[in-house]
Amino acid sequence: MKTFIQETHKKQALASLERLIKVPSYLQDATENAPFGQDILDSLKECLDLFKEEGFSTFIDPEGYYGYAEIGEGKETFGILCHLDVVPAGDVSLWDTPPFEATVKDNVIYGRGVQDDKGPTIAALYAVKSLLDAGVVLNKKIRFIFGTDEENLWRCMDQYHKKEKGIDMGIAPDANFPVIYAEKGLLQSYLTGKGTSDFTFEGGSALNVVADTATYTGDKASEVAESLKALNYDFSQDGNKISVKGKAIHSKDAPEGINANTRLAEAMLPHYNHPALELLGGVIKDDANGVSLLGEVKDEASGALTFNAATVSITPELSKIGLDIRIPVTVDKEKLANDLAKKSTEFNLVYEEFDFLDSLYVPVDSELVTTLLGAYRDMTGDMREPMISGGATFARTMDNCVAFGAMFEKTKDTMHQANEAWPLDEMEQTMAIYAEAIYRLCSDN
Repeated sequence: MKTFIQETHKKQALASLERLIKVPSYLQDATENAPFGQDILDSLKECLDLFKEEGFSTFIDPEGYYGYAEIGEGKETFGILCHLDVVPAGDVSLWDTPPFEATVKDNVIYGRGVQDDKGPTIAALYAVKSLLDAGVVLNKKIRFIFGTDEENLWRCMDQYHKKEKGIDMGIAPDANFPVIYAEKGLLQSYLTGKGTSDFTFEGGSALNVVADTATYTGDKASEVAESLKALNYDFSQDGNKISVKGKAIHSKDAPEGINANTRLAEAMLPHYNHPALELLGGVIKDDANGVSLLGEVKDEASGALTFNAATVSITPELSKIGLDIRIPVTVDKEKLANDLAKKSTEFNLVYEEFDFLDSLYVPVDSELVTTLLGAYRDMTGDMREPMISGGATFARTMDNCVAFGAMFEKTKDTMHQANEAWPLDEMEQTMAIYAEAIYRLCSDN
C-alpha cells in the first residue's frame, strides 16, 4: 500500500478545521437565503471557499440549503455526504476551552464540531487531496455534498433531491469504523389525549434521548413517593414535587438507558386513573423494544426494534407522549405504524406521525462494503465485522451509500457534549484510511 498522507496534509487539515470551527453553525432564525440562520450559511460559504482553494469546483444552492464541491472526471459519481451544522455549545461554563475556537492541547483538538461532523469532513477532503498530490488519476467524479440541517429535520437534503441528481456510490463520514451497512428506520410520533387537573407530569427533553428526569407535581406526592420506594426507583422530593431519575442515552440504544418517564408513570398508576399512565406505567414499563405494544419486531439483517417513550407532558389541557422508534430494515413501516395507531385507541390516545426516515441497507457482499472494509482492515489490522446501527446518517438519503468512520472503537464519544474533542493521531489515521478506500474505489489502481 502506498502512503498518501504527508506531513503537509496533516498541517493543512488542522488549519482548515480551525477555520470551520470558528463559525458557530447551529440552527438559528432564518434570514434571506439562509433558511437555518446566517451563521450556518457563513459556514457553508467558508467550507466552499476552502475546497475551492484546494482545486475543487463549487456550487451553493441559491436558497442556501446546501452546497457541493467536485473534482475528477468520469461517468460515475462518488459522493461524500457531510454536514456543517452543529448543535449549540450548551452551558459554556462546562467547556475548558472556547467552543468555537479550535484549541489543540496534548495532541487533541477541542471545539464544537471536531467529531460531528466538521473534523471528518476535513479528513475526507485531505484524503482526496493527498491522492491528487500523489498523481492518482480518478476514474470517477468525486462530489462532496454539504448539508446544513442534519442536527434537526434534514430539510437541506430534501431540497438537494428536488434539485440535483443522485450518486452512484458513496460514504457519509459521520459514524463509526469499520463500516455501517445497515441503519434502522427512524419513526418519531406523538400520542395525544385528554389532560387532567389532578396533577402535572413533565419528562424528557428530546425525542432522540431516553429521559433522565421526569417530574410529578400534585397533592398525592407522599403516596407516589412510597410507591417509588417500593419499586426501588431513584427520586427526589420537594414538597408536592417529585423528580424521578433515569439514565439518558441515545434512543438508538434505548435498552441500555433507564427511562424516567415510565418509572414515574408506574409509581403514579396505583394512585391515579389516567390513560397515559395506564399505557406508560401499566403496559410499557421498562420495555425498550416495544414488545408490550407491538409484539416482538426484529429481523435477521438488523436485529430488534428499539422503542423509547422519550417525552411526556400531562397538563390540564392535554396529555402528549413522544415516541422514538428504530425499525429493523426489512420491517414494513406502514403496518407497524397502523398497529401502533390501533393499539393507541385502546388507551383513548390519538396517533400522529411527526417524522420518518427510511432505513438503509447495502449488502455486506457489495463492492462498496467489501472495498471499504478491506481498506480499513488492511490499514488497521482490526478484523471486526461491518455493523448495523440504530442511528441515522445522511447515507440513508442516497442509494448505495454507507456510513464509514470517522470514529474508532477506542474513540471517546464527545459528540453533542461539552469539550468535544478528537485526538489528532486518530484524525490522521482516518485521513489515511479514507485515502486508501477512495483510491481503491475511484481509480484504476
